[in-house]
Amino acid sequence: MLKSIVRISLKLLFRVRVEGQYPQPMPERLIVIANHQSFLDAMLLWAFLPMDAVWVVHTQIWSRWYFRPIVRMARHVVVDTANPMAIKTLVHLIEAGESVAVFPEGRITVTGGLMKMYDGPAFMAAKTGAALLPIAIDGAIHSLLSRMAPPFPRKMFPRIRLTVMPLAYIEMPETGTGKQRRRITSQKMQQVMEDLRFRAHPIKTLHEAFLDAVELHGRGTCILDDVRQDKQTFGHLLKASLALGRLVGRLTSEGEIVGVLMPNSGTTVALLMGMFASRRVPAMLNYSLGVDGVQSACESACIKTVLTARAFVEKARLTEKVNQLQNVRIVYLEDLRPQFSLSDKLWLLFRALPNPRAVMRGFDPKHAAVVLFTSGSEGKPKGVVLSHAAIMANAAQVKSFIAFSRQDRFLNALPMFHAFGLVAGVLIPITTGCNVYLYPSPLHYRMIPEVTYDFDCNILFGTPAFLANYARVAHPYDFARLRFVVAGAERLPNEVRQTWLDKFGVRVLEGYGATECAPIIAANSEISSQAGSVGRLMPGMDYRIEPVPGIDRGGELHVSGPNLMLGYLKHDQPGVLQPPSSIYGSGWYNTGDVVEIDEQGFIYITGRLKRFAKVAGEMVSLEVAEKIAAAASPGHRHAASTKSSAHRGEMIILFTQDPALGRDRLLAAARSLGLPELAVARRVEHLGKIPVLGSGKSDYVQLKEMAERLV
Repeated sequence: MLKSIVRISLKLLFRVRVEGQYPQPMPERLIVIANHQSFLDAMLLWAFLPMDAVWVVHTQIWSRWYFRPIVRMARHVVVDTANPMAIKTLVHLIEAGESVAVFPEGRITVTGGLMKMYDGPAFMAAKTGAALLPIAIDGAIHSLLSRMAPPFPRKMFPRIRLTVMPLAYIEMPETGTGKQRRRITSQKMQQVMEDLRFRAHPIKTLHEAFLDAVELHGRGTCILDDVRQDKQTFGHLLKASLALGRLVGRLTSEGEIVGVLMPNSGTTVALLMGMFASRRVPAMLNYSLGVDGVQSACESACIKTVLTARAFVEKARLTEKVNQLQNVRIVYLEDLRPQFSLSDKLWLLFRALPNPRAVMRGFDPKHAAVVLFTSGSEGKPKGVVLSHAAIMANAAQVKSFIAFSRQDRFLNALPMFHAFGLVAGVLIPITTGCNVYLYPSPLHYRMIPEVTYDFDCNILFGTPAFLANYARVAHPYDFARLRFVVAGAERLPNEVRQTWLDKFGVRVLEGYGATECAPIIAANSEISSQAGSVGRLMPGMDYRIEPVPGIDRGGELHVSGPNLMLGYLKHDQPGVLQPPSSIYGSGWYNTGDVVEIDEQGFIYITGRLKRFAKVAGEMVSLEVAEKIAAAASPGHRHAASTKSSAHRGEMIILFTQDPALGRDRLLAAARSLGLPELAVARRVEHLGKIPVLGSGKSDYVQLKEMAERLV
């Protein structure tokens, strides 16, 4: 009777909704686990669980007199999780056929994400062979009973959703000491909880997620800032997006792919949100490419209209490039402003702004959201079509893996035509409610540290090459407020990681991704990190390792998951969507990277298959050749390529910016690292500056052409 009254009260106050199905019949041995968002969580689960479970209550909770009357409402056992005997007590309960409910994190989140996992619940599950029933709690974190600090939004009675997940199991490791086995089972529990948070995330369109953030955080909340010192609130961004979406809707047709040639700015974000709302598909054009590259991108995606800003084109010196584009209509945003008529203004003020959802036509999140183009490092740029569902899935994966909230402030200098810059640097933080400072170029090495310091940014993205240059010129206090730095796009050298740790006391978390995967495939986190690896696979993703002849360890990585692209738009078949597939069938993507994965799931990249040389019949990684060069000359940039050789099959050519680097130093470095002489570049070419792409990666296409021209 009491349980029914509590359940009805919670439904009325918090509009509690339960999704998913409880297993029928229930396993004989069962452990209910859930994420911990507030002091309300235990009561929610007690009221809505179909069985009478025994609740595990920590001694610290029991010691507070005001919790005891609530705890006594349910069957419970008071334990000290630091006491090994407590686990034995719980094991005996489960073996006796009792269902046990526990929060593996032990404490309520104060970050918005998962906290650390205690070893006890995981070891208990593995020891007894009990099934885990994961339940995701969503919404309670916004109640007054959470422990989140301002400016995190909290309400008297927020909506709460409970999502029941399929049963999971943790097997006891067969080898290792007791301590090692407890650590391994705890990591498996961490993965179950990450998967729980990810799968509970609803799939929506990007504009729906944006409107959710507007409603949750309030229209007066500042969300964006850029170099123009143009602070934008959610309300400003919403107003601009609705106006731009209406104007672009007149120029283009629904579902049309429209080129966007814009810098990192608040206007660009508003334009994208407006296009998402009006069901137009923005194609982010890489303005760092030559005319041929941009033209090829337009042709591959059948782009008829390109949106840009006259001020940007003139300041970035792109006038000549834009004028040379053929068979496309160039539309300047400045010219659209006079076209916003009185009737448009009345529509905006009295219909769209009061109820933005009413003017937005709903559509399937699996439809195309954006087209991004590969960097061109392997030939002509390919259009990668990402759906709303893929991007939102990747956002959910990242948020289940790395904790960030309204308390964080992102600095994004990576261009928005780059998948990492657009998704991780803009779309994820905005739909989460995190403040973002947009900077127009990652190449301003002296300005990035100043901006980080001046605007109190605490999360920074960058490629290893960019991070090395920031560290070289920054004052030790410039990055004092950073909580962490995320590196991607290329391998993170140990010297860069150590420099950031020694000079700034900041840990660089290395990640790994591809535009085709929206874009993050794996990442290290504050909780789960391994130096030298690119982290563990994102929740919800699957992988296969394909052996490669001539490579003894690891193999070629193929991945599949909800964040995978819809397909390619290639220059040889303009406008024809080519869905992803590999030797494992449709829905799989061949990364082309050779990797090793250890027992804990950490991924180590050996090299890119297209970046191997066949030297004297042996497969040699060009990344190893670059690693040797970095050890011989750590203060300079190096890039390895190949040239055909009649005697050796292929010859490794090292391009370097160190004018004093020669083969003798490379050989000495190889010996000190214990690497074979075969991996040492046969020839060293000195360049004043190694060519790079807009993403910061070395331009290997241009370097390959230079290598083949050598005599």
